[in-house]
Amino acid sequence: MKPFPVILFFYHLAPLMEPVMSLQPVLMGNPIARHIMQYVIPLHCVQQNPSIPSEQQLNVNSLNLTSTNLLGESISTVIVLRLLPGVAVYTGMETKMALNYQGKSQKRSAVEKSINAFLIVYLFILLTKAAVCTTLKYVWQSTPYNDEPWYNQKTQKERETLKVLKMFTDFLSFMVLFNFIIPVSMYVTVEMQKFLGSFFISWDKDFYDEEINEGALVNTSDLNEELGQVDYVFTDKTGTLTENSMEFIECCIDGHKYKGVTQEVDGLSQTDGTLTYFDKVDKNREELFLRALCLCHTVEIKTNDAVDGATESAELTYISSSPDEIALVKGAKRYGFTFLGNRNGYMRVENQRKEIEEYELLHTLNFDAVRRRMSVIVKTQEGDILLFCKGADSAVFPRVQNHEIELTKVHVERNAMDGYRTLCVAFKEIAPDDYERINRQLIEAKMALQDREEKMEKVFDDIETNMNLIGATAVEDKLQDQAAETIEALHAAGLKVWVLTGDKMETAKSTCYACRLFQTNTELLELTTKTIEESERKEDRLHELLIEYRKKLLHEFPKSTRSFKKAWTEHQEYGLIIDGSTLSLILNSSQDSSSNNYKSIFLQICMKCTAVLCCRMAPLQKAQIVRMVKNLKGSPITLSIGDGANDVSMILESHVGIGIKGKEGRQAARNSDYSVPKFKHLKKLLLAHGHLYYVRIAHLVQYFFYKNLCFILPQFLYQFFCGFSQQPLYDAAYLTMYNICFTSLPILAYSLLEQHINIDSLTSDPRLYMKISGNAMLQLGPFLYWTFLAAFEGTVFFFGTYFLFQTASLEENGKVYGNWTFGTIVFTVLVFTVTLKLALDTRFWTWINHFVIWGSLAFYVFFSFFWGGIIWPFLKQQRMYFVFAQMLSSVSTWLAIILLIFISLFPEILLIVLKNVRRRSARRNLSCRRASDSLSARPSVRPLLLRTFSDESNVL
Repeated sequence: MKPFPVILFFYHLAPLMEPVMSLQPVLMGNPIARHIMQYVIPLHCVQQNPSIPSEQQLNVNSLNLTSTNLLGESISTVIVLRLLPGVAVYTGMETKMALNYQGKSQKRSAVEKSINAFLIVYLFILLTKAAVCTTLKYVWQSTPYNDEPWYNQKTQKERETLKVLKMFTDFLSFMVLFNFIIPVSMYVTVEMQKFLGSFFISWDKDFYDEEINEGALVNTSDLNEELGQVDYVFTDKTGTLTENSMEFIECCIDGHKYKGVTQEVDGLSQTDGTLTYFDKVDKNREELFLRALCLCHTVEIKTNDAVDGATESAELTYISSSPDEIALVKGAKRYGFTFLGNRNGYMRVENQRKEIEEYELLHTLNFDAVRRRMSVIVKTQEGDILLFCKGADSAVFPRVQNHEIELTKVHVERNAMDGYRTLCVAFKEIAPDDYERINRQLIEAKMALQDREEKMEKVFDDIETNMNLIGATAVEDKLQDQAAETIEALHAAGLKVWVLTGDKMETAKSTCYACRLFQTNTELLELTTKTIEESERKEDRLHELLIEYRKKLLHEFPKSTRSFKKAWTEHQEYGLIIDGSTLSLILNSSQDSSSNNYKSIFLQICMKCTAVLCCRMAPLQKAQIVRMVKNLKGSPITLSIGDGANDVSMILESHVGIGIKGKEGRQAARNSDYSVPKFKHLKKLLLAHGHLYYVRIAHLVQYFFYKNLCFILPQFLYQFFCGFSQQPLYDAAYLTMYNICFTSLPILAYSLLEQHINIDSLTSDPRLYMKISGNAMLQLGPFLYWTFLAAFEGTVFFFGTYFLFQTASLEENGKVYGNWTFGTIVFTVLVFTVTLKLALDTRFWTWINHFVIWGSLAFYVFFSFFWGGIIWPFLKQQRMYFVFAQMLSSVSTWLAIILLIFISLFPEILLIVLKNVRRRSARRNLSCRRASDSLSARPSVRPLLLRTFSDESNVL
């Protein structure tokens, strides 16, 4: 803001206040637009006081309130804003923030969906039990003696009650009696497990990065188990697979290649390294190229000197939104041209002779994704006006002289194939008369009220023509540490990895080879602008390629293949490359008969490919691809990982979003579900943490339904022996404490600490991830196993105790046990059986597991003695008084409890023995397989950054 000029301006315009006050403003709003950097609203003013002389009237027929003017650069706007009352326009959901807000969709894991499905089944079981008992009760009471025995005569009111009302009341009573089959406490335990379990990710020291002094961060704990169910991984390239730390490698000037570090004496002429230049160009052209690198950018200077008035020799830190620009400026500095920053509208450069050159910055034609280039117009100290432009080859080559392209194009293509990021540099001189015209056009376009962006784009295009090509640059963005090993592990785990990037195809393709997304034996299928433009009609050519690729893949992978994931290593691997323009053609194809099925054919091809590379992607196109895969048949689980703001849309769209704490800000990390410092951490996050989280919570869910069915089934069977009178089998205290105290802590500890396979084995053998994919542990088969196991054990509990009570007396004094003793024996066997079942399932024992398992059993015994050893004054009936102690005084009861527990757990013990035998044989086979794999390893992979590219024969 500039407060002093504004105040001074008001002081000089005091005589003109009256004509301004006589104006009536009328706001003419433009259509709502979500572009956050566009705000154009014309203000039309009507003169209300015709008596004011015309020479005092202000020329404010149309004032432009823009984002620039509101910052104080337009004095007329400031006057109007100071004099007029406040006006609120585009409010509520029409604000820029509301229009650009993409709210997070409610993400629900596959486990939650399975829980809801199981809950519906158990709700049906509950209704069935209540209906069966209600029906059988009235069948039982159809006999007069059973309906009204002599010891329980009905009252007159009971006889007059409608039978339908009595049946409905009895049905509700049975619902209340059996409602414990619904594991309400499971939801509390699940939330506790998710919340507490998420801390293990934050506490993992392997996720700590010393460079940024941070570790992993969990933004939501609802999706922990979803990390173990991922089918597709969508990853950005720059800053995710690569370090986003650019390094200037080489350049070419007029077709001559320059590489290496040079001495300051003679710029590019003398070298300190090998392979510095191939031939040479004129010295003036070299200096012109380096000046272009020092001037054509938006880099700012941060002086690392705490003393006021820093000298030129102080250490300079370059700051920019683009790491590429910093790399180019540093590259120019290596060759003797140092950018010293902006001062009062002048860009200052120190040349090779230690002379300070100043250039007046006249205009900056900013970079955008459509133009894919940027330019600056500067004025030299001699008064010459120059335009410097840098951008992608496809954006610069059409705007320079044709005879200058061929020599530079060879270097650009070779550098792109080597994995370097390339930019072309051009310039042109502007005559003073031409600059006056250009300046006028730029100002008019910037001040336009309608279609401003289109007009500015047209002016930019007119200016950036007939340029002279100087050369090109090559910048290296190195792969992150262990990025290749991570992708190879994900591939071995059965995950499909897609790379979505905005880079050009050659650069992204080379990076995919370097990070082992594509192997040397991978056959590539290309759907790019280059392959489509071979035909006059693009849609016809696209249709032909889609049909051709589908036939090839369907022939290679027939539908009879049982497991496509396992077939990857048994058949030829295929990879797909597609660019943004071709994807738009597929998604927005016309609706005629020949092209309305583009999308379905494209999806069939993608599903058969082991890896997909999407280049030249816009941020919204990334989200479209993720949404398209999410809606595939079977609803595969998707994961997106990125580091920049352009990755936020796909992170929010996927089932699981991972943000990299990179160098492009923290927008991705803040909008993600989980954030990690490096891409390599994704391996352990999925293969270890995700695997264990899923196994733990899946076992927790199955165990809760199992133990509740074991709990209620004896209660249901008991109704057949008590005349369906809704008589409870267990005491009310046991009903309350079963899920809260007796069986809750062991399963919670199991779900937090269990490691059925150690973490090192999970990370070293990614194929273990495939065993739990597809929500394997919560499918119908495992659910039926747990259900039948619970039904078997519940039946053993009840009828084992029932046969025990067939003896006339269980005590030496001849006393007979009652119904509460019967229920207590059943409940004791129940608690011990379900707890020991969990102990048998535990593979990773800690002191916490020992404490909660054996402590829960000890607490049950202590509570039973305590509850039945005191006459409680607040209870009307002391029905449990001394029942537990009296029960344990019988040797027959001890033998019965031990025998019933063993019979109930015998199938589980037998299954564990068989699994151990199979596991030992599997280990022997695995050791033999590893020995054979070491002899017949996969083909050697590419080096980190390719220097040759000889796989064109693999491209269709």
